[in-house]
Amino acid sequence: MPPVSRQHSDKRRPPAGPLSTLSELLAGLASVLVLGVLLTLWLQASRWVPSLATLVYLAMAGLIQHAWPDRRGLGWANRLTLLRGVVVALLAGALVDPALLARHPWPLAGLALLALLLDGADGWVARRTGSASAFGARFDMELDAFFILVLCLALLSLGKVGPWVLGIGLMRYGFVLAGHRHAWLRAPLPESRRRKAVCVWQVVALMLGLLPPLGAQVAGWLAATALVGLAGSFAVDVRWLWRNRK
Repeated sequence: MPPVSRQHSDKRRPPAGPLSTLSELLAGLASVLVLGVLLTLWLQASRWVPSLATLVYLAMAGLIQHAWPDRRGLGWANRLTLLRGVVVALLAGALVDPALLARHPWPLAGLALLALLLDGADGWVARRTGSASAFGARFDMELDAFFILVLCLALLSLGKVGPWVLGIGLMRYGFVLAGHRHAWLRAPLPESRRRKAVCVWQVVALMLGLLPPLGAQVAGWLAATALVGLAGSFAVDVRWLWRNRK
């Protein structure tokens, strides 16, 4: 989604816990390895599934270690986001085995639903504990964007939707690239329920499209509504940023 809103751009950090950031990231890595092996044994997935999931998680962990300034621990809200990252990494790993997506859509849909539920939980914990931070908001937002891209790739790999569905997952990254050229696109945006609703609908529409009872035509229509809604939301935000540029 567009830049971090003003509401979440403060400098507060979550209270430090007994664990260091590195130990928390290593615990996440262990979770990916164990769950990836269990997923392979349970669903008879390709051995490349846990390998790709591990690579995805390591890339995410490296970015966190680089960006998070407090080595004493992530705090509970960011830990929940990290747990969601573990789930998303497993789903990303499943992309290497399209037959797995076709044979076992329900367990994978369950993982996607878990990721969606955790998306709401980390924000609630941040508000309840007064631990909202610019890092936490950015971590949550970038994981949302990657999760949506993974769902788009899953739909494409199943052949339910054409390559145009990648427009949903890549639009955020195109916006970021444009911001490197035009500084006014990097300005913070005001809080928006419309933006949140569009983000949730993207995930829901793509998840529904993956389910076996829904054919390619219905999945295509659902993805199209997500794409149109996202394009309209970005248009509104870009217009606001243009009118308020300095």
